[in-house]
Amino acid sequence: MPVLPEPPVLNLKSSLKKPLRWAFVAGLLTALISLFMPNYYKSEARLLPVDASVTGNLGSLAAAAAAFGVGIGGSGGSDANFVDILNSRWLGENLLKSEFRFQVRSWRFGSEKLHQETLYTYLDEKNTDRALKSLDKILNATKDLKSSVITLSAETNSPELSQQIVRRATDLLNQFVIQNSRTRGSEKASFAEARLGDARKEMDQVEAAFRVFLESNRNYQMSADPAVRLRGARLEAELNLRRQLVSTLAMNREQALLDAKNDIPILNVLDPGNLPIEKSKPSRSVIVLLVTFLVGAGRWAWLNREWVRARLLADEVKTLTPVQE
Repeated sequence: MPVLPEPPVLNLKSSLKKPLRWAFVAGLLTALISLFMPNYYKSEARLLPVDASVTGNLGSLAAAAAAFGVGIGGSGGSDANFVDILNSRWLGENLLKSEFRFQVRSWRFGSEKLHQETLYTYLDEKNTDRALKSLDKILNATKDLKSSVITLSAETNSPELSQQIVRRATDLLNQFVIQNSRTRGSEKASFAEARLGDARKEMDQVEAAFRVFLESNRNYQMSADPAVRLRGARLEAELNLRRQLVSTLAMNREQALLDAKNDIPILNVLDPGNLPIEKSKPSRSVIVLLVTFLVGAGRWAWLNREWVRARLLADEVKTLTPVQE
């Protein structure tokens, strides 16, 4: 069995003096540096689901499937794509073009400066693609699988800007939903309107033909000529048919307009986006404590490296030595 060298004697009290000084200095410097780190503020908005089209066990199955990235047909309501819209390039580009008015503090105790500029100018990127990537770090949209509540958050170094970004994104979402739903839902109404116009023109033509016929055959029902009576009956029946068709198409158009209005999902905003007061980051106390501990522990391990090495070698030898019975 190998003979292990005796580890050097360690005086714990004296070995902690220098590391504690280093840790104190590092913590103090970190605290001073952290004062120049700007505060970030997060504003959140919550959107309620428009409807719930999944009930019972199917709803639980859809939620479980969504957790693995698998969708189930018919498991989403009219708000199923809200998160995709919020994360879309269309909304991002419109958000970058939007102008905001806000105040920014450059450091912890610095004075606030008023800014009135677009989000693209604020991000200070070379092109739109890079600005969109930076926007992804600021704006975040998530959907709770159980409650279907959508949470939209924005985090910047200005409380006012964070709130305005969240509210502007909500307005853009509502604008997209209304425009898209009207475009899709008004297709039936547009078709009914066009068909109604054609039917009225056809009715006018039949009326004109019947009018010409009546000018020379006012009492065609009592005419002795069967051909006159037959032609008059056909023209009158055709006119009645055209009138009925126009009436039906007019009713269908009104119903299509009502359906188009009902197809527009209502954006229910639970929280419109608060004005944050408390900062979300950085956590200066955690940073200072972490740096203090790491510097102190690292300095202590370096000053007592011989003792640490001897202890590690002893533990390694004990692990490799087989146990003799």
